[in-house]
Amino acid sequence: MSCQCNHTKESETERPEDALITSTDPSHPANLICELCRLFYSNGWVTGTGGGISIRSSNLIYIAPSGVQKERMIPENMFVMDLETKEYKRTPKVYKPSACTPLFLSAYTMRNAGACIHTHSQAAVMVSLLYEKEFKIANIEQIKALPKVTEPGYLGFFDTLTIPIIENTAHEEDLTDALQQAIKEYPGTTAVLVRRHGIYVWGETVWKAKVYNEAIDYLLELAVEMKSFGIPPHIDIGQESKYVDPKIYN
Repeated sequence: MSCQCNHTKESETERPEDALITSTDPSHPANLICELCRLFYSNGWVTGTGGGISIRSSNLIYIAPSGVQKERMIPENMFVMDLETKEYKRTPKVYKPSACTPLFLSAYTMRNAGACIHTHSQAAVMVSLLYEKEFKIANIEQIKALPKVTEPGYLGFFDTLTIPIIENTAHEEDLTDALQQAIKEYPGTTAVLVRRHGIYVWGETVWKAKVYNEAIDYLLELAVEMKSFGIPPHIDIGQESKYVDPKIYN
């Protein structure tokens, strides 16, 4: 369902560049960003004006702006940038560019991503407090939704998912160097956690990025729950009884 509501309608005066964000096609990036922002808001991943999303269409990238409540976003709010020149082809009349933009660009230029999602998921924040440098989880069915990245195919049930954790900064754009370094050091990752902040997830297409984000958030939430019972999320199958109160098995 596209977002054609007028919650945050800008001036009615159209400009030639507005053709870039005007379409009745629900799958158009400007419409999809609105739809996904509402979905992520309903999931509690992007409250207030936090978080962001960007979608690539050929050599153009569509970016949700800064300062807009995600559940009220409309296509007219979008920024459109040329990926090659890094110049804006279309800017909204009111809003500022997202501070996430250089991080989105990192996913596009370093991983050839088709979309990048940034959420402030509570599970992501909690996991960043429970692990030092990287998050690991293994032997969980949902891992199979995530790609191997360095080779064709997806992770298997017996594989270990590893996601690097970088330190937060006072300003979002200052995370860029650390995120790029994490991408280099972890060639198999499709996400980077930011301590006390949230997570960046990308994929080959917007729909794959959405699936990866949902699968990872499920695994992060599960890991927090496992930790609360004293179970390390990356242990081998059958080792749970070593960490859990024996009374639970009675």
